[in-house]
Formats: sequence, structure tokens, C-alpha cells
Amino acid sequence: MPEPARRVSYVLATLLASTICVAAPVASAQEPQIAPASDLRVPTWEPRYAAIVVDAGTGQILYQERADSPRYPASLTKIMTLYLAFEALSTGRLHLNDPITVSRLAASQAPTKLGLRPGDTITVDDAMHAIAVKSANDMAVALAEKIGGTESRFAAMMTLKARELGMTHTRYVNANGLPDSRQVTSAHDVATLCMAVLRDFPQYYHYFGTEEFTYRGVMMINHNHLLGHMAGVDGFKTGFTNAAGFNLAASAVRDGHRIIAVELGGTTGASRNANVERLLLTAFDIEHRRDLGDHIMLTQNLFEHEPSNGVVRMPQIGQGDTDNDDDPIDVVLAQAERGGAPAPPPHPPEAMTLAAQRPSLVADMSRSAQYSAASDARPDSMAQPAAHNWTVHVGEFRRASQATAQIDRVADTYKSLFYNREGWVSHIGSRYYSVFSGFTQAEAQAACAEVGGSALPCAAEPR
Repeated sequence: MPEPARRVSYVLATLLASTICVAAPVASAQEPQIAPASDLRVPTWEPRYAAIVVDAGTGQILYQERADSPRYPASLTKIMTLYLAFEALSTGRLHLNDPITVSRLAASQAPTKLGLRPGDTITVDDAMHAIAVKSANDMAVALAEKIGGTESRFAAMMTLKARELGMTHTRYVNANGLPDSRQVTSAHDVATLCMAVLRDFPQYYHYFGTEEFTYRGVMMINHNHLLGHMAGVDGFKTGFTNAAGFNLAASAVRDGHRIIAVELGGTTGASRNANVERLLLTAFDIEHRRDLGDHIMLTQNLFEHEPSNGVVRMPQIGQGDTDNDDDPIDVVLAQAERGGAPAPPPHPPEAMTLAAQRPSLVADMSRSAQYSAASDARPDSMAQPAAHNWTVHVGEFRRASQATAQIDRVADTYKSLFYNREGWVSHIGSRYYSVFSGFTQAEAQAACAEVGGSALPCAAEPR
């Protein structure tokens, strides 16, 4: 945490920024100044994976791996965006029913987004739900402009708040987490921010735990698939860009203990979810053993080793990725706007499962199909999960727009089959193919059996 004098200066700077935002016209307002942070650079020479597990009640770090190394936050950025919104609500500068007018800049953001047009209005409450549940990039910018006047001024306020909270490895330049090499954080800083939300604004924490949100007749499902699948998980956020990998901050409570687990740089959404679930289960096991009288001081060796996820890749500035790792059509639309098709996702890591190492945790593991690495584990088995190297082809077309529309239709019609798959358009010769990837052989064949049974074209093939 900063020294008291520095902390006061940050508070004053933040209050000044907030006062300027309310009292001065946007065109003449002076931008809050942020000192250069030349030391905040994402290293390219070390594995991308970083993680931390913290007891939110005591602040004790139970496990960490590269937790203070800078990483790209992707949509975990939106936790801070909502933190500042909660702060404005608690002080009366903002109200849940206040209207937000969507600007041209907000409407132009890459998917995932709500899709409102310039000039449309939405309430603060609906915008916050869209940010927390759908991870809507357009609503994050619209809310930032509502509070800060401009997105850049709001980003400065975000960085000032991060410093006030003791987030020493964090710098923000936008409100939604779309790629920018200057925007960095760390697993430790994300955990610090999550604890600040729980401590400072418990009355608004429920936004992060909302599983479904309906707007204008369209129901959206929270991207955090641990919600409703792992007992005790009640909040926080996912994120994805090509540069960041698959990120997840999760908060869960059991037997009077609240645990926060953060993973940055996962290789796939499914492997990330499974790993965070294992981290949480191990933490709860440690807390339970302590409650029974075990004197466990050093916990690091009780957690499984991190997956090997390669090295960090610098983002291509100006070619921002969608941060929705679970919505295939948004991935396709974002890539189509840039004139290309997304590459298939990498295979999940080949790592020993925690359940195989620690049989006492098997009973708590989620049995959901999307966590194949977790659900395949058995106390008497060291078997690895099946490779997710099969694709499902659901149509052949003359135009890319037709192939994209087919992915949209299939993803919407068969959510349970394709919610965690990446949809993309394959261009071979003069034909365009609608493809979903990331299946095991059994999953691909089962998907085609169901889709094909509805008279839609479907072919399961190894990649």
C-alpha cells in the first residue's frame, strides 16, 4: 500500500479529477496527469501464465506464480470501470436510472458489445449489467464518458484509483480492455481490486454475480461459467484477447471463508475455468484443514503447478480483439471487420490433474462437460484429457457473409453445444465454410449427431 502522504495525494487527485468532470465542460477540461510508467512492460521472455490465490478475509496469499509480473488485463479492466461507477453511485454523483447517451466512439467499439447506435440511450443500471454479464465494450466506453466526460480522462481516473488502492503494476488507457500495449496489470493487482470491490461496495457486488441479463428481449449469459457450476462462486469477471490469453478472476465463499483466485494468460477458456476451479478447491481444502487444527503455514506446494502456456505475444495496436472468449459470433464479426478469419484456439495444456494428485477433492469437482480436464480425473487414474483437436463444419457458402450468418444461427440455436467454441470462416478457393473448433473427437461427433438430426449440414473432422 502507498505511504499515508502519497495515499492522500492520490485521493485528492481523484477527487479533483471527479470534480473537474462534473463542473467543467468536456471541451475545456484539463486531462488528469499520470506520471510515465516506463517500468510497466509485459515481459516477452517468460511464460504467459500468472496466478494468485488470496484469502479475502485475512489478505493472506495462499498461492502465487508470477503474480507481480505485468500482464494484459483484457476485460478484467471492466472491474475497475465498474468500481468507479459504484463510487459515483455511492456519493450521489450518479444514479441507477440516469440515462446514458451512446456516443459515436462508444458505438464503434469492437465486439463484444450491446450494439446500440449513436444517440441511443440506456440507463446506468442496464449499462452496468451489460458490462458485468455480456462484457459489453460499447457500454464500458459509454459509462466512462458519462462519469469522466471523455474515455481518456476516465482512464486517468482509473489509474489514479489503482495507485490509491495499492495496485503498483497497473496502468489503464481505456475503459474496456481492448488491446493496447500500454494497458497492463498483474494477477496480484487484480486480486487487490477484487477485494476492494468487496470491501468498499458490497451493495453493488451482485452485478458481478448476475448469471443472466435480458435487454430489449434478448437474454445474455454471464461469460463466467463458474457461476452456477461451482458451489460458492458468486462473482467477478472473465477476459480474453490474443495478447492476454484467457483471463479469469473468481470469488467464492464456503464455511465462512472467501477466496479470490486470479488466472491470467490461460490457453483456452475451458482449461482456464478448470484450473481456477482447482485453485479455489485447494484453497478451501487448506482453510478447512486449518479450521480442524492443522498448522499449515506454507501453502504454495499444496497447489498444482501451472500449465505451460508459451510466451507473451505483443498485441498489434489498432487491431483489437474481441474480449469475449465464449461467444463465437462476436469473434467472427470482429475478425470479419478486419478482413480475416480467426485462427483456431490452441490445445489445452497437457498437465497432471489436481484430482489425481489429491483424491479428497474429487467429490467437489464440477461435473460439467465444459471442464473435461477436471471431470475426466479420477483418484486412481493419471489419464490426460482428450485432445480438443476436432472441428465441426456446419455449412458451405459462396459468400463470407452467408458463412458468418450460419455461425450466428447455429451458435444461437445450439448454445449448449457451441457456447465455449470458437466460430470462424474458412476460405478455400471460391467457397466459404462455417467452422467451430475446440472439440474432442467424441464431442464433435455428438454435436454433429444433434445438429445433423435437425436437417442442418454438419461434418466432424480432425484439424
